[in-house]
Amino acid sequence: MNFDLAFALRIIPQVLDGIGNTLLVAILSFIGALTLGFVWEMLRRSSSVVRPVVQFIVDAIRSTPALVQIYFLFFVLPYYGVTLPALFVGVFGLSFYYSGYMAEVFKAGIDAVPVGQSEGAKSLGLNWLDTIAFVIAPQMLRNVAAPLGAYSIAILKSTPYLSVIAVPEMLGSAMDVASDTYRYAEPMLVAGILFLALALVAVALVARVERLLGVTVAQQ
Repeated sequence: MNFDLAFALRIIPQVLDGIGNTLLVAILSFIGALTLGFVWEMLRRSSSVVRPVVQFIVDAIRSTPALVQIYFLFFVLPYYGVTLPALFVGVFGLSFYYSGYMAEVFKAGIDAVPVGQSEGAKSLGLNWLDTIAFVIAPQMLRNVAAPLGAYSIAILKSTPYLSVIAVPEMLGSAMDVASDTYRYAEPMLVAGILFLALALVAVALVARVERLLGVTVAQQ
């Protein structure tokens, strides 16, 4: 079967039907992963009792595939009386999975802040929460901007996982076209090009944020 360019152009609006859910899932999942990852890291630093438990959770999250976690939430939990909407499962599943990686990013970012900063805050009478919010976090942002930007793009590229639980994102829309027409090359190419366009926009936004934060790349 030959590639039909006219057909590919004609189905673009149909594939674009899923772009709203793709962007919604990507944005909410990034915010969720960011928040949960920061919580994991704060808990890991809270006490010697909590630290190994949180470390095990973070390692377990990072050691299991995202698709397995999404399948567990959507297909296994109903056997135990817990049925969750597909969109919620998708957002929570990606948030939970990437939170493990975000925790490691925050760990490296905080460790890169000189120890004297927290010691100085303590000597000024700041409590633990104020030290994190007003001393550590602002300095940490420059250290974590680049890797967090990279993970935001990774989350965007992971949204097609949700097609397996019937969330109508872009790959799901492309698969609907393919199943109706029995043509797969054109819908997959259109979906791939649209994801590439979104990723390029995300890269530009990340670069813009890095410039605003004053992140510089060493010149070779």
